[in-house]
Amino acid sequence: MNNLNLTEENFGLIGQSQEIHQILLTVEQVAPTDISVLIFGESGTGKELVANAIHEQSLRRDQPLVVVNCGAIPEGILESELFGHEKGAFTGAVGARKGYFEMADSGSVFLDEIGEMPLATQVKLLRVLENGDFMRVGGSHMQKVDVRIIAATNKDLAKAVSVGEFRDDLYYRLNAIHIRIPPLRERREDIHLLIRKFAADFSRDNHIEFEGFGDTALRIMESHPWPGNVRELKNVIESMIVLEKGRLIDEYAVSRYLKPPVGRMDRNLPVPLNKSSEQIEREFIYHALLELKSEISKLREDFYGLAMTSQRPKSLPYYSEVVPDVGDSAVAKEGNSTANLEGKTLEEVERHMINQALESCGGSKRKAAKSLAISERTLYRKIKEYDLPF
Repeated sequence: MNNLNLTEENFGLIGQSQEIHQILLTVEQVAPTDISVLIFGESGTGKELVANAIHEQSLRRDQPLVVVNCGAIPEGILESELFGHEKGAFTGAVGARKGYFEMADSGSVFLDEIGEMPLATQVKLLRVLENGDFMRVGGSHMQKVDVRIIAATNKDLAKAVSVGEFRDDLYYRLNAIHIRIPPLRERREDIHLLIRKFAADFSRDNHIEFEGFGDTALRIMESHPWPGNVRELKNVIESMIVLEKGRLIDEYAVSRYLKPPVGRMDRNLPVPLNKSSEQIEREFIYHALLELKSEISKLREDFYGLAMTSQRPKSLPYYSEVVPDVGDSAVAKEGNSTANLEGKTLEEVERHMINQALESCGGSKRKAAKSLAISERTLYRKIKEYDLPF
């Protein structure tokens, strides 16, 4: 097994895309050195995993890796947390205390959300980077520390430098090696692999019998934008395994966990570069249709249960006269069947379900568009595109 496979296996850096392969290669190259590394990536992409992989493959692996979230520590105490303080340095400082840099001596410090660090603290961090010198808050003499600094951010630090929010000299020192972790929507070929890994690990560790995912469910997850990236994907997989225990997870189940649906999607989300806007739009419409169908099926089941357990007034027809038996796949028996989606293309499913929505709304395009959570303009375009008789 080569070093890249070991990195993937030991530190959770999972993927078969070219982007992930390049990250693993860079980690292998820079880990044995003491050079500073700046990791850039959106929230949930796995920046701490990369930092941990760098430390664990370095010559400092037997010394501590101290993780500091700069954005989670109030500005007023960040300096004390990083560099420590002397007794009496401020109210409540009843004794001297080591900071994170002293705790990490001979090891590494991972500064997450470095872009949130105040300018005054950035000056002191730069001194540590240049010669290892720092002074405790309330102290009177310089101390020396030997640490490797790995930093991470989800902000555009170059832009922050240009507007005076981040020191340019610190940026250049930190950015000696730059590693960008792409968002999940830019490496969709890794999603299936991640799903399998998370599902297998979680079901095994929690002794849950997992039936697996349907093909359409997998296709939906692979086309989802995942604004929360790998963290969101992992949480969704674990939630589904717990709440859908003992059942094959199909497209209807998946649609209940993926947010936001079509029509409410964040307009600021980037569009994947390898797909046209029409393809992206079609896939999101597909997700919304599945969610709508799932909600209708759930309402039908609830009504069925109510009808079977409640006393029915004489003026009402028998339940079997108004709602088909869900157990007999009522949806499949209706004229406009949408139950069997396996094997159909997104275009076929979209045409079929848009046609059904229009029929169920009596041809009202406004109502149909609302039920599909899309704009009337989009609906009119789809009607023309699919040559629907409305």
